[in-house]
Parts: sequence; structure tokens; C-alpha cells
Amino acid sequence: MAIDIRTQGLKKPVPVAQYLFARLYEIGIRSVHGLPGDFNLVALDYIPKAKLKWVGSVNELNAAYAADGYARALGISALVTTFGVGELSAMNGVAGAYSEHVPVVHIVGCPSTISQRNGMLLHHTLGNGDFNVFANMGSQIACNTARLNNPAEIAEQIDFALRECWIHSRPVYIMLPTDMVEKQIEGARLDTPIDLSDPPNEPEREDYVVDVVLRYLHAAKNPIILVDACAIRHRCLEEVRNLVDKAKLPVFVTPMGKGAVNESSPTYGGVYAGTGSQPAVQELVESADLVLSIGALKSDFNTTGFSYRTSQLNTIDFHSDHCKVRYSEYPGVAMKGVLRKLIERVDTTKLSSEKLAPKVVNEVSENLDSTETITQAWFWPRVGEYFKEKDLVVTETGTSNFGIWESKFPPDVVGITQILWGSIGWSVGAAQGVAQAVKDMGEDRRTILFVGDGSFQLTVQEVSTMIKHKLRVTIFLIYNEGFTIERCIHGMEAEYNDIRRWNYTEIPTVFGATDKEVRKHIIKTKSELEKLLADKDFNDAKGLQLVELWMPKHDAPRALKLTAEQSAKNNARME
Repeated sequence: MAIDIRTQGLKKPVPVAQYLFARLYEIGIRSVHGLPGDFNLVALDYIPKAKLKWVGSVNELNAAYAADGYARALGISALVTTFGVGELSAMNGVAGAYSEHVPVVHIVGCPSTISQRNGMLLHHTLGNGDFNVFANMGSQIACNTARLNNPAEIAEQIDFALRECWIHSRPVYIMLPTDMVEKQIEGARLDTPIDLSDPPNEPEREDYVVDVVLRYLHAAKNPIILVDACAIRHRCLEEVRNLVDKAKLPVFVTPMGKGAVNESSPTYGGVYAGTGSQPAVQELVESADLVLSIGALKSDFNTTGFSYRTSQLNTIDFHSDHCKVRYSEYPGVAMKGVLRKLIERVDTTKLSSEKLAPKVVNEVSENLDSTETITQAWFWPRVGEYFKEKDLVVTETGTSNFGIWESKFPPDVVGITQILWGSIGWSVGAAQGVAQAVKDMGEDRRTILFVGDGSFQLTVQEVSTMIKHKLRVTIFLIYNEGFTIERCIHGMEAEYNDIRRWNYTEIPTVFGATDKEVRKHIIKTKSELEKLLADKDFNDAKGLQLVELWMPKHDAPRALKLTAEQSAKNNARME
């Protein structure tokens, strides 16, 4: 038998696919989302060999949404699609992960290197011989693109891509040709784990920034802490919570940062989003003489239409790759190291806070009216009392994303939203991914999804995947006859914001669920909801539950109305 001189020097030869999936397992992934296609089928055979579970979804868009949710809950995820038709269907979901700093490893099975080199007229192509067009598209929503074309380089490419995905907390794109799947590469590298540690700051630069921050912090009369999404995405929650505990300053979260802070803390003051905030919150944050802003993402929906009234002159920004003190920027000085030293060195005897944070409670009685109608204003504080420690709460773009501001979370509740990308229907797939991650971690925690009927219709098929894998998900389906967020922005009575009514509670049955596998409820009144939320079996249920919750067509959370009003003004503004 002829000796392949390209592999005879390998100490531990392993197929490329085996190496790739072994690395995924090593970095914590336990389930792989995606769909089969002829260009990835052989690679998929290696998934169970690496002790990974193949989830499989109903379509690639849902799979990408699910991978996004899985990564938010577990830390990182993997998505496998096929070339062209599959990856393009997933692109919206991957773009959302890129936008919101979520680490997803997107693996695309593609035609062989020989087919690519010869420009063959293959299916799933544009018929022009260009096999890089989709990878070039994908590179715009990835922090690293790896084309696995040369066996001598593949192991290093994979390791580098996975490190980049983790460090930058953004998707990477891995292009795996069919003739590379079983090529032998050096498996001895697997004996050394990938280094996922954050690059350290240069000590002198870091010390200087800490000194500058302390100077302003010790001199401030009324400082506050404001925590946003990137504190979560870039794994700084331990530092944030240690700073909050030690400094004991009033602390607030943005909508995208909800869940980052223990909301039972005596110094927690609620959600700040400019004019969308509760008046007491807005007054305290905007009157602060120093804002320690951690991981800010100042998008329109995260700020109620850019309605912040805080001055950069009074702000210190901590980011994953730089810090900014007032108008001075310090590139390459990452927030994690700065926050750790800040916690060590801050002199609490020099900290002052003239104002206490507003007390945060679930204002149920304050929003109770004399009718049996379930209103947005009453509902969100009420479900705040239903939540338990360590719940994972997924909210859809629309009423849910804005209503959840008015729910106070118990300790260790994880809030999962997509406010910046805001793709309608994202939450259904994301909830599946979240619940799968919880199961993979071996934890007994509830995944609770809030989604409107309009959004639900876009991605309803992912309920089938929840049933298939016996996941623990409670779905609150808000039935209010259409796209409420769009109605608030424009076209309250427009036909394009209407949808067809479905028999929502029959959907799990259509997808094959038995009565033992799903519990279904139709709730039209406050009394019915009170009874349901007090039911022990409902609270402790281990499988799928679907609650069809009737709300008025024209009702919306206070924050959504304000954001829509500001958004309409911004859209109409002339240069």
C-alpha cells in the first residue's frame, strides 16, 4: 500500500471532523444545532463519536436562533448547515448573534476543493463558478473566517477560530469541504486544550486607567453604576457583582442588561432607558455626577429612542476592548482587568451617595383595575411574582421585551432578550436553545418564554424540536391579534399588521405531542391567570406548557409606547 508522505509524520492522526468536534466538546459545547445537507452529511457522522448530541431543527433559521439561545445560556454554541441554501437561511440568525456579541461556531459543509478549483456547475451554487461568494457574505458577520482547504493548516485554523469566537464573543465561520472531512491531521494537538484566557492588559496602562477612574470616583458626590449587555456577553458579571457589593452605590441596568445585577440587592434601582424609565429612576441616573457605565450598547430600543440625558463629561465607560474616561479614550485596555483592580483599590470610606436607589417592587396592586381584562400594565409585575430563583426568562421583540422592564427578578434569574437585532420570531428558537443548554448542564431550571402571536407564527416549528427533546419550556403566548410593536410605531389599524388567528393550543398536538407531553391552557381573565400562577403543578411542571393569554389588541407596555413614539419622531426627522 502506498504511503502518504503528507500524513506519515503525524504522531496521532485523526480525521478533520473528529478533531473539530472534539474541540467543540472541549470548550463546553454538548449539543450541535443545524440541519443535514448533502455537503455536511459525512461530517455529521462524527458528532456522536465526539460525545456530542445532534439537536436538529426544522429549518436553518430556527437552528441559528436556537444556537444563539444555547450560547447565551451555556457560553458558546455550534451550528452546522450546508453550503449556499442552508447557510443563507441561517444568516439572519447568525447576524443577530454577531450584532449582540453571542459566540456561535458556524460550520458550513461545502463542495470539495477539487470542485471549487475547477469551478464546476454544482447545485446550491449561483452557477457562476464562484464558491467563495457565500463565505465572503458570511465573513461580514463573523470575527474569523476559516476555509479548511489545506490539511497542513487545518488544526491551527480550527483552534484559532474557536479562540477568536470565545475571546471576542462573536460568531466564526468555518468552511469544511467534503474532501477534507476525513483527511488526517495532527491529533496530538488535542492533548493541549485551547487557551481561552482573556489577553491581559498591559499592566502600566491598566494601572493608569484605574488611577484615573479612582480619582473621579472618590471625588464624586453622587455616583451610580449602570450595567449593560456587554457586561454579560464578555463574562464580566462576577466583577460587576463584586463591585456592586463592595461600593454599595445605586446600581441600574439597561433593558439589554436586565438580569446582570441581583435585583434583590438593596442598592438596585431598576431599569434605566432614558425617557422610558420610571420617573424616579430617570431623575436619579440623569442627576448623577458620575456614571460608571459597564458594557454599554446604546441602541435605539435600549435607550427609548436615544433619549439618554447623561453627559459624557460625567461618564466612565468600560468596554471589552477599551475604556473611556470622560472624553479620554484608552484603547486596548479591557474592562475585566480594570474592574478587578478597581474593586481591590477602591476606598469605600471615600465613596459618597447622596441619594438612595428607588425601591424596586412588582407593582401589582398599583396597576390593578376593576375589570377582568388582562392588561399589559398589570401582567408584567404579576409574572414578576411568578418567577423563581434561577429561571431563564426569554422575551420576544415586541411587547414582551418592553413589558419585562416592569418585572422584578428574583436572584440569579437570567434575562434573555434580542433588543438590538430585534428579529421577530427569534425567541421561539432561542428558547429551545436555552432549554437544551439547561438540560446539557444537568440543571433543574425553568425556561420561560414570552412571545406574541405575530412573532410566534414566524418560527412556531421550533416547538416541534422542544417536544422531540422533551425540554422543559413554559410558553406564554400573548394573543393580541397581530404585530403590536408595529402597530405602535405605525399603522394601528393597518391590514399589514393583522394576522390569521390559529388554534394555538392545538399546535403541540399537530407536532406530535401527547397529552402527557404537553399541558395547554387558554387564559382570558385575571382570575383565571391568578389561579394558574398559583397552581403548584403548573409552577413545577417538567415538560412543555403552552398558555394562550388573551390581551387587548391595542394595549401595549408603557415603555413600548414611549419608544415607538420616539422612534417615529427619529424616522421622520429630516437632516
